[in-house]
Amino acid sequence: MRRLSRTILALAAMLLLVPMPALAQSDEAVIQRAEDVVSVLKGEMAYEEVFHETFVNAVPEARFVSITTQMEAQLGPLVGLEAVEHSGNPGEATISLRFEQAIASGPMRLAGEDPHRIAGLLVNAIEPINEDGLTALEQIQALPGTTNILFARLDGSQVLAEHNAEGQLALGSTFKLYVLSALSQSIARGERDWSDVVELSERSFPSGVMQNWPEGSPVTLHTLALQMISISDNTATDQLMAVLGRDAVEAEVAASGHSDPSATFPFMNTREMFLLKLSQDEALADYAAASADVRRASLEALEDRELDMSQISSVFSGGPRFIEVEWFASPRDIARVYARLAADPVAREILAVNKGMPDTHFSGWDYVGYKGGSEPGVLNFSWLLRDEDGDFWVLTMGWSNPEETVSEIRFLGLAQQALREARTSFAR
Repeated sequence: MRRLSRTILALAAMLLLVPMPALAQSDEAVIQRAEDVVSVLKGEMAYEEVFHETFVNAVPEARFVSITTQMEAQLGPLVGLEAVEHSGNPGEATISLRFEQAIASGPMRLAGEDPHRIAGLLVNAIEPINEDGLTALEQIQALPGTTNILFARLDGSQVLAEHNAEGQLALGSTFKLYVLSALSQSIARGERDWSDVVELSERSFPSGVMQNWPEGSPVTLHTLALQMISISDNTATDQLMAVLGRDAVEAEVAASGHSDPSATFPFMNTREMFLLKLSQDEALADYAAASADVRRASLEALEDRELDMSQISSVFSGGPRFIEVEWFASPRDIARVYARLAADPVAREILAVNKGMPDTHFSGWDYVGYKGGSEPGVLNFSWLLRDEDGDFWVLTMGWSNPEETVSEIRFLGLAQQALREARTSFAR
């Protein structure tokens, strides 16, 4: 259950604008440095020859190589420099890198002093190669495995894109929307308050940071919810589920209008999910096929089981691992739970902390909330959007493939295309 931002948003951290005196730099210098980026990526030039020392200190070469290796794994081999678009400011341009399956682009800035090494680089847009001029919907339908998408007003009055909208797919960490909604509803009933303090007693495995916090640390319910949604903290999630109780979360799944709760019950916490995935194949198959009561007994048997992080890491290192053991929902189910969360201003604030992509992709929307989830073979991206007229929309996309890992970067590029198409539709 990695955060969506693990790859493409990691690239955003590569942006480093170094304060330096502004010196005129020719268009030729900018183009040369853009070409040098390709040379570094292909191993033909030394990293330090192309990037400024402050950039290198902030983004060590090993990290740069790791990120770009992930990009090639998901987008295919690097082909070369696609384009350089000058910004009008000295030493600044948007560069586009062509990979086999997509074009990755973003701003580049050169340092002011000679030899004008690269002081800033941000890859923040992915556009799938689309020589046939297919829409985002058509490309999503053509992906290997099973996909779904719904881009529509929450009230159902307008649909921009729809495919397999009733189809139940695995969610990854998007399931945490149901935990947030259960908390929101409990607070609305007067049972709890966002400021209530609890002692940290649960511990799961990353993603997140709270697994490293001392046992007994006092934390508010608001802090737990914020960590759970904004950085997909698994320990925060399990702590909230312990406070609310599994029954209350399951009751909220049903109350939200989920079309098939039995596929997801009993509603696992993250620790249980990790431990289940370590089971033998036969045991996992039995769990997936078992009744809810038998599954509950299986989860209870995991209560005292202890494992270290190396064992958990091994679960997800070899590709998809029984993605039939997961949390499930359809696009319309996600729309229904977002409709409940949209009514809570505090929940909306929490959802808006991490939008899943840079703000530049959300032109024309006056509110953006987000939760996504993934594991090998599973992706879900789900946005709650509000237009300038105050109407709420949902864009939710799922992709599951039990045979091979699915590409976060490629799927994110299709989400960006869907948002661009929506702007074009609204402009008509």
